[in-house]
Amino acid sequence: MSRILVIDDVVALAEQYAYDLTRLAGHEVTVATSGVAALARAEHQPFDCLLLDLEMPGMDGFEVLKALEHKGNRIPVVVYTGTGNFDRCAQAVRAGAAGFIDKAEPMERVVVEVANAIERARLTREVADLRGRLGESALLGHSPPIARLRELVARVATVPSTVLIEGESGTGKEVVARELHRLGPRGRGPWVAINCAAIPEHLVESELFGHEKGAFTGAVGVRRGAFEAAEGGTLLLDEVGDLPGPAQAKLLRVLEARSLTRVGATKEQSVDVRVVAATNRELAAMVDGGAFRQDLYYRLNPIRISVPSLRDRPEDIVPLARHFVAEVAGRFGVLPKEIAGEVREALVRHEWRRNNVRELRNCIERMMVLAEGDILTADLLPEEVGGPAGLAAGSSSSFQDQRTEAERRIVVATLEAHGWHIRKTADALGLADHASLLKIMRRLALRRP
Repeated sequence: MSRILVIDDVVALAEQYAYDLTRLAGHEVTVATSGVAALARAEHQPFDCLLLDLEMPGMDGFEVLKALEHKGNRIPVVVYTGTGNFDRCAQAVRAGAAGFIDKAEPMERVVVEVANAIERARLTREVADLRGRLGESALLGHSPPIARLRELVARVATVPSTVLIEGESGTGKEVVARELHRLGPRGRGPWVAINCAAIPEHLVESELFGHEKGAFTGAVGVRRGAFEAAEGGTLLLDEVGDLPGPAQAKLLRVLEARSLTRVGATKEQSVDVRVVAATNRELAAMVDGGAFRQDLYYRLNPIRISVPSLRDRPEDIVPLARHFVAEVAGRFGVLPKEIAGEVREALVRHEWRRNNVRELRNCIERMMVLAEGDILTADLLPEEVGGPAGLAAGSSSSFQDQRTEAERRIVVATLEAHGWHIRKTADALGLADHASLLKIMRRLALRRP
């Protein structure tokens, strides 16, 4: 038995559908006689399918579909019409309906269409769940803290709430945000990330909300902001604690009203975006100090995710290091290298207080650049991680010379492997285009033999 909501302003017809769906298929059926009433019921009661009349006064079927999508409600909807206009039905399917029927069709056809919509929704959920369980998560590691984090992200991804991600610099807050986007219902929509700390203060509002032509000096045309670019998807506001006061006020308005006004415009426009904010600062302390709006803090904070530091999960350090070895090898077009035992021990001993996972990645990349053999040995470690003082960052000229020589070896080896074919070599090295490779070859004074 499934729970069905029939939505039709004609009470007699809605009740007839309810009676027949119960009689023929044993469904538990509820009736709503307006779009507003239907949305209120759908928000507080679980339904397996909605049977929706497209032609209703006030809020019509299309507006109901749009409102359901805006709320992140994934109930399958079968629409119907009595006008014989199947173009509108097809339009409704493009807007998210699971199927359509005509009021003149026999009730047996309605029962079949509802059953098909429920079954397709069930299969979609099972496939999504299977992909989530079998798909490789970007949150790497097997420690209890990262396992708990993966579980929390998987749960939070399915709801449309705004999320605040907290954690030290380099812990992987953007990776968490991307996982929320990938695993959620907006995974096929756009992904937009904005670093609030990197935008000049006078351009913050324009970057986030867009501007009209002539809104300020240099605004030579209309520009869509980050919110518009992320329509139907996810917007990451990284380092949200660095937003200036005026932008905080405008962001609060957008989060509350789900609409924005471009800089220099007078007309509001609605936006459908999931907002994920990230920060390495103590926003609660900033609120107490008056540097961050309290109302915005609570609006950003219905769900909070704390990302553990690398110090809190030392058992993940070696697996992460091996992952970065493979990643760098693929980017450079070389074979992966083994990590010597003393290097593994040094990596685990190090506290990684400066940039956490990002610092570990940079350390591995530096060692891969300098390595000549098939093993990453202790003499390649940076001094601060336990390596010899001769390779410390302080002796910059020595390190730069070795880095340049290592880069030359990598480029030459890749060129020779591809017969000095410039485009193929550029692809193998992961460069944007062949022009980038030619610039590198000129800098390294490389010429084909």
